[in-house]
Amino acid sequence: MVIPLKLQRLQDLLRELDRCVVAYSGGVDSTLVAKVAFDILGERALAVTAASPSLMQEDLDDARTQAAFIGIPHEVVETHELANPNYSNNPVNRCYFCKSELHDTLIPFARERGITAVLDGANLDDLGDYRPGFQAARERGIRSPLIECQIAKLDVRQLSEYLGLPWWNKPAMPCLSSRFPYGEEITLTKLQRLAQAERYLRQAGWRDFRVRSDRDTARIEVQPEQIGAFVQTVDLPNLVERFKSFGYTYVTLDLEGYRQGKLNQVLDPHQLQRFGAVS
Repeated sequence: MVIPLKLQRLQDLLRELDRCVVAYSGGVDSTLVAKVAFDILGERALAVTAASPSLMQEDLDDARTQAAFIGIPHEVVETHELANPNYSNNPVNRCYFCKSELHDTLIPFARERGITAVLDGANLDDLGDYRPGFQAARERGIRSPLIECQIAKLDVRQLSEYLGLPWWNKPAMPCLSSRFPYGEEITLTKLQRLAQAERYLRQAGWRDFRVRSDRDTARIEVQPEQIGAFVQTVDLPNLVERFKSFGYTYVTLDLEGYRQGKLNQVLDPHQLQRFGAVS
């Protein structure tokens, strides 16, 4: 069997390491890194998931299930980014403080186990997006094997399918804090009501969507081609009643549809350059 070239590159890179910790969210990117790391290093590779109020319990459960499927040793650590006003006040570079907390937790965790290499799941496409967290990773010497091997998102999905990972087509699900407009304070109560709203839609069978939380308003985004089906098939009065029971006053549907990174459209070019647009 001919191994895809980009997979060979990733395997060769990981083969150079003695041991590693993978910052493992359970998303398709970090799952690929964890899978290949375990294939190459065995139990010398360790996947670590950070649990905090911005991670839905279902996503943590998925991470555990996927790690068990791969076979990689998996541990969960707690992070406390919400306790940092630089994060909870939700500035445009909020992700910098999130990743700082993550890596300042993972690095000593790794060192205590004699591990020097900490890896993340950033892929090549991320370099063209607004990602303030990259700066925090760079400052701390975190390695991004997918970027080093020129592996983009489409490559990640193709390689994951090639390796037989059932989650190769899993939708992107960033942390819940990414659903709030910049400048709105993020609190535990707001994260909990948002988690309830997204859980309601997940349980109803919707996959690739967002609930944006703007003050007392929940704004639902589904794929543009699914807007008609959403209106026709969802029990809207029940949805509104449930969302209000979660703590929202208003419930709306975004007629533009879901678009990744939509809340970044308010940023001006100066902010993008200063806080994390890499391209």
